[in-house]
Amino acid sequence: MLNVKLITENLADELIIGMQNASGIYIMTSFVMQSGVRLLAPHLKGAIERGAEVKVLAGDYLFVTQPEGLQALLDIDTRLEARLWRSMGTSFHPKAYLFDYENGEGLLIVGSSNFSMSAMRMGMEWNLAMNAKAEPYTFQVALDKFMQNFYHDSTLPLNEHTIAIYEEEYRTCHRKNPELIRMITAMEEDEYRTENTGNPVENTVSDGEQTPIHPRFAQIDALDALERTLEEEYDKAMVVMATGLGKTYLAGFFAQRFKRVLFVAHREEILFQAKRSFQRIMPDKTFGFYNGVMKEGNADCVFASIYTLGMKKHRESFAQDQFDLIVVDEFHHAAAKSYQSVIQYFKPKFLLGITATPDRMDGKDVYALCDGNVAYQIHFIEAIRRGWLSPFRYFGVYDDTDYSSIRWLGTHYDDEQLTAAQLKQTMADKIYAAWTEHKETRTIGFCSSIRQADFLAGYFQDRGVSAVSLHSGTVGITREEAITRLARGNLEVIFTVDLFNEGVDIPSVDTLLFVRPTESLTVFTQQVGRGLRLSEQKSHCTVIDLIGNYRNADVKLRLFASEGEAKGTAKESVIPSVPVGCELNLETAVINLLDELSRKKLPHRERLHRSFLDLQNELGRIPTYLELHLYGRSNSWEYRNEFGSYVGFLGWAECLTKEEEEVYYRYEAWIRDVEKTVMTKSYKMIVLLYMLERGPEHWAESVTSKEVASFFHGYLMEKEYRRRIDFSDKDSRKLWEYNETGVSQLIERMPMTKWGSAKGSMTRFEDGVFSLRNEPAPEHRSILYRWTKEICLYRLHHHFERKEQKQGPLQ
Repeated sequence: MLNVKLITENLADELIIGMQNASGIYIMTSFVMQSGVRLLAPHLKGAIERGAEVKVLAGDYLFVTQPEGLQALLDIDTRLEARLWRSMGTSFHPKAYLFDYENGEGLLIVGSSNFSMSAMRMGMEWNLAMNAKAEPYTFQVALDKFMQNFYHDSTLPLNEHTIAIYEEEYRTCHRKNPELIRMITAMEEDEYRTENTGNPVENTVSDGEQTPIHPRFAQIDALDALERTLEEEYDKAMVVMATGLGKTYLAGFFAQRFKRVLFVAHREEILFQAKRSFQRIMPDKTFGFYNGVMKEGNADCVFASIYTLGMKKHRESFAQDQFDLIVVDEFHHAAAKSYQSVIQYFKPKFLLGITATPDRMDGKDVYALCDGNVAYQIHFIEAIRRGWLSPFRYFGVYDDTDYSSIRWLGTHYDDEQLTAAQLKQTMADKIYAAWTEHKETRTIGFCSSIRQADFLAGYFQDRGVSAVSLHSGTVGITREEAITRLARGNLEVIFTVDLFNEGVDIPSVDTLLFVRPTESLTVFTQQVGRGLRLSEQKSHCTVIDLIGNYRNADVKLRLFASEGEAKGTAKESVIPSVPVGCELNLETAVINLLDELSRKKLPHRERLHRSFLDLQNELGRIPTYLELHLYGRSNSWEYRNEFGSYVGFLGWAECLTKEEEEVYYRYEAWIRDVEKTVMTKSYKMIVLLYMLERGPEHWAESVTSKEVASFFHGYLMEKEYRRRIDFSDKDSRKLWEYNETGVSQLIERMPMTKWGSAKGSMTRFEDGVFSLRNEPAPEHRSILYRWTKEICLYRLHHHFERKEQKQGPLQ
């Protein structure tokens, strides 16, 4: 192969040749047409069947991509992973085709050709093909950038539901603007914006940083808790520490106990920062990066990009047991596919997840990923109370924008409509007035879009304020320069779009300005944490927050409440109490608005239905009961309380087939019994799980305690947290060493007798036999089996989760 080759016609021929022996095929294109997918589908299918990894990232920019093209892409093979970039009106213009080979070869083709028959066969196109051996650095950067973009927050997994959502937007756009296709070229020319983020600069450790460093504050308590988890023979744990308490240093102190360490993160800045922290703690170790550019995998401590390890060939270049400790930073991301592939591949002696925001407020739960072991947890409110973080003064400023008239797209507001509402002189006047009244000295302003950040920076500059807009398209000042100038006091305000959510520390920041609706409470938590680090240059952090009638406005203030109050389920005041030394000030109009929002909440059933639909769109199918609990925005138990069961809700929501409706109404009493039978321990559901393990045909047949005994004992002894929570009282402690007679007697005395004799129970326990009162008909067993198993798995998970949270971490 030539090192560099110009391709001006028949790109498809080059692509087909490139696919033939590739172990990885990675395609990123702004426009996908059905004709292009049909052209390459057989070759992509063949590559997948040969074992190649295939990932395709398509764009929705200008709604040129055809929904039929996305569906054709999805139909190629279930193993092909495809995602859709939600551009929100900003330019998404890449045309890149990457082919990776086992022998170290690689091919990168970039140019003008999108995924269409015209672009690949007939059109006037120019593309450059580059041999990876000629430019290994460029090729690795391209692979790494692809993975970052592929799993970016702006992407959605491609499935039937996300395609349906896109198709509706596509049809609406084309009805409004039938001349759109003709205008594409000119619009791209005008809107194109290059990305200029650059690579982080690695700072060497200065002599001043070589002074000995020791654990402090929450790190001491967390290390003690982790020590206990090791003694209890856990192999996984999560630590939840508020931003500013030194999670990375904690990981470094803990890593001293292990020989080889892998630190995984999704931002380059976090990796460089973590390496510097670990070097200060363990100067005698060797350190290396493993990312798109560097492959220093033989070091004692390896700091790896999740986007690089997310590629099969890179993670499999390591032995599964190569690392004694794996640290996953920002562990709340760990439910994502990229993280899951890494967590499932490696077999370390210990897995440590660290995060500041593990909660399910945004539909993500990581409890199951650490086997229920939250070794240590401290909320930022408690850290403020202990003097470990800076106090805050919160000012809620009324925003009269009518957000109810702005279209909600499932996870965010319509970008164009939101921007149109924000880029107004009156809005800028309000923001500037609030800032001048309450500000301290160094401000980070969190914006919704690049256009809003640019607009506000210009507005502030016109009034003599030293302000910059910092984002991927900023020119004239680098991110590092802006941070340095802000820290030194030479810059008053940085307006940004999500750049400072994670991995950036500027302790002297003393003012946070929120000029965007809070669409994600997890992101809001992270952003608030940017201002709470202790610094000699400040006494407190001022938070200036514009509050309008947007989603989550009426619940966001709970973030600032004292911990016990924040967890309450009773009707709460719109103004929570805050720790001593902190202030929470709301304009009268804000208080009235929050009162009104509280009264006008969606009717209960409609709210539950909306939460369900959001999750269904994300997954592309009806969620299981456990998925509803783990990822749904509403509490899972609300569905049972409102509809008697999750299946009952599905019936109400018209999600059941006619056959399923018939089965539900016939066996509704059984479904409700499994949902609502009292569980002080997990024992009833373990017996039921054993029955279900016999399969759809035989699950409903009767069973004896002796048949269940071995499974029952093994289930509880398999995980330390199960044993500790439900197998540790006087009677059951005697049975830690398996004894069939003793375990059988326990099963008879507790789950079988108690469930069978409960009022209204649909089970019976007679003459040593446990059975269902009404055995389902053969033609109904399969459907009932599926529903019963979903409830059983949900209740087991929820039981141990609730008990663990109630008992707290290991003492």
